[in-house]
Amino acid sequence: IMFLPTESLYAEVVKRPNLMEDLQKKSRVIVAGPSTMAALLNSLAIGFHTLAIEKRSSEVWLLLGVVKTEFGKFGDILEKTHKKLIEASNSLENASRKSRTIERKLRKVQEIPADENLKIPGIDIMEAGEDNEEKI
Repeated sequence: IMFLPTESLYAEVVKRPNLMEDLQKKSRVIVAGPSTMAALLNSLAIGFHTLAIEKRSSEVWLLLGVVKTEFGKFGDILEKTHKKLIEASNSLENASRKSRTIERKLRKVQEIPADENLKIPGIDIMEAGEDNEEKI
């Protein structure tokens, strides 16, 4: 940046045809006067700020990509868990159904009368008049 300290000097450079363009293209020099210097510095500051934002936004996009991948994996895990819960629920229903079937069948079984118990080997039935302490 070539700063010209007076507006009249800056006006003389601006009046000359193609001088500012040649300085910018060939020498990579930007001419600034007192009134344009603040605007030039502000535009540079905004440009650097924009570059910093772009850099951070690329980092955010990378992070979002990672989050998207992980969220997809999390969705798969949730789906597997859902299937396992359905399987467990079905298993529980089957066990409950089997339990009710067994209970129904057991209700149909009649109690064996005391006379028939005597016929079953291995079952000692104490007589009503016997003393329990004598057998022990």
